[in-house]
Order: sequence, then structure tokens, then C-alpha cells
Amino acid sequence: MSSAVRIARGLGALALAGAATGLAAAPAHAEEYRYWSFWTADTATHGGGGWTYATEGPSTARPADGGVAGFRFTVSADSARAAKPRAAADFDAVCGGTKAADGRKRVAVVLDFGTAADAPKGETPPAARTECARVPEDASAGDALAAVAAPLRYDSSALLCAISGYPKTGCAEQAGGASERERSTESAAPDVGASDEHTGAGGPSAGLIGGIAAVAVLGAAAVWQARRRRG
Repeated sequence: MSSAVRIARGLGALALAGAATGLAAAPAHAEEYRYWSFWTADTATHGGGGWTYATEGPSTARPADGGVAGFRFTVSADSARAAKPRAAADFDAVCGGTKAADGRKRVAVVLDFGTAADAPKGETPPAARTECARVPEDASAGDALAAVAAPLRYDSSALLCAISGYPKTGCAEQAGGASERERSTESAAPDVGASDEHTGAGGPSAGLIGGIAAVAVLGAAAVWQARRRRG
């Protein structure tokens, strides 16, 4: 393996690591963004009910029967400062009355639309609610969300922008920054199972998208250099 390839792979790994944590070590002056964060039940919490920031996006997370997926509309610069869903991550409270079925699984979905302070200008957050999604065994958390909280809205990068139509416009725009129309690059919602949004991996998905882009550029450069040296 050439040194160029080794260097590119090492830099690529660092880029992905930074993206996967959503720049959790963001400086104090980092810009805050308004976005949907993704949470899962904290299995380390005694008796259940706690939340942990998801380590992957809802399109790839595949909870088992009895899983809990939480979504909170929040304003923050990184995962360390993101607000958790205010309802407990309690599967029985949400899905206790839903019977199991062959070939299906039950996922408790907790939706917290945030506070009035979190809301974009001119919008009022809907009341928080919980839903029990009964979906195919191989369904993702995103599939469960789509089953109980339509309509969903995504941007052209497959970033989750709205749940149950909230907010009406905008997608992970800076809080107090440019207008939502200027920052949003919206499109029709893609297939949830195939989307690559990462709302729950710590802060806005821009970090993840940027990391992937960096890996692609570094990889291409390494291959070009290796071929040039062999030539």
C-alpha cells in the first residue's frame, strides 16, 4: 500500500470520527442550529426511562421489538448541549396495549416538538406526543417514524427537516441567522429506508456530510497519486 493511500485513509478515518460525533467538542462560540435530534433509550439507566444521543441516524438504526426512538426539535451547537425528549423512554407506557404480531415488531416513538423558544419565527410547536409503530421486523427507526408521524420532509441531502409537517420550512438553519428560505434546499421526501440522514449522531448532519465529502476527496487524491507514481 502506498504512503499516499495510507495517509488518505488515516485522514479519512479522522474525518468520519469527527462527523460521527457531530463535532461534540465544538468551541463555546460555535453557531447554534435549529434541527431534529434523534435519541434512543438509555439501557444503562436503572429502571429505564432515560435517553442517550443516537450513534447513528434513524435510517440505519434498526431497533428490536420493544425499542424506543425519540425525536426532539432543539437548538444547539452539538450533541452535548442538545435537549432531550421530555417524556420518558418507556416502551410499556407507549406500546403496552399493542400486541405483538408475527413478522412485525413494535417500536415506541416519542415526539417532542420543542419549546416556543426553539420554534422558527412565526411557528408554534405542536404538543408532544407518543405513538406505537408496528412495522416489519427489518424496519429502521426512520420507517417507524414514517408510519406514525407523516408527513416527513427531507432536504436534497436526505437530512430530516420536518416531522408531522413541523417546521413548515427550513432545515437545520442557524438559530437567529439567515432566513429559512435562504438556507433550505428542500425536496420531496426520499424513501426513508434508503435515506442517509444523520439527525441523531450529534448535532446537525452538516458535520457528517462534510466528513463523508472529505473522505471522498482524500480517497480520490490518494488513488491519483498512487497511479501517477506507478506510471
